[in-house]
Amino acid sequence: MVTIYDVPADDLIEAVAARLEDRIDEPDWVEFTKSGAGKELPPEQEDFWYVRSASLLRKVAQNEPVGIERLATEYGSKKRGSNRYSVRPGEHEGGSRKLIRSALQALEDDGLVTIASGEGRRVSDEGEAFLSEVATEVFEDLDRPELERYA
Repeated sequence: MVTIYDVPADDLIEAVAARLEDRIDEPDWVEFTKSGAGKELPPEQEDFWYVRSASLLRKVAQNEPVGIERLATEYGSKKRGSNRYSVRPGEHEGGSRKLIRSALQALEDDGLVTIASGEGRRVSDEGEAFLSEVATEVFEDLDRPELERYA
């Protein structure tokens, strides 16, 4: 059985994002929001919402139980002021908590993530089956000789 640890993260996230487009709805405000306080502009990707949701699902599966604050720290960046000039050394700013919370709520509504009271979010049994199924498909489609030893 192939797990999320057996395939490269970027390939898995891309495949999960493609599947999530049919399962969850993108909010109207996503195209106008920034992905964190350290960013100056919103993301330019067309499928940003689904890629971030897939990435969050993978992070929750790896680090469960995990809370929004810890996820915001992982998705944060350095805040250095404007792109045009730098006036002081950068400090770490967290990622957008609303974006993370909304994506996790959409995944909860779809049954892929559950709330563990007092602990954070966990992947449900349906979510684990979904990730394993996608990981199996990604593993079969991989044409990378360095991964043959895992087959």
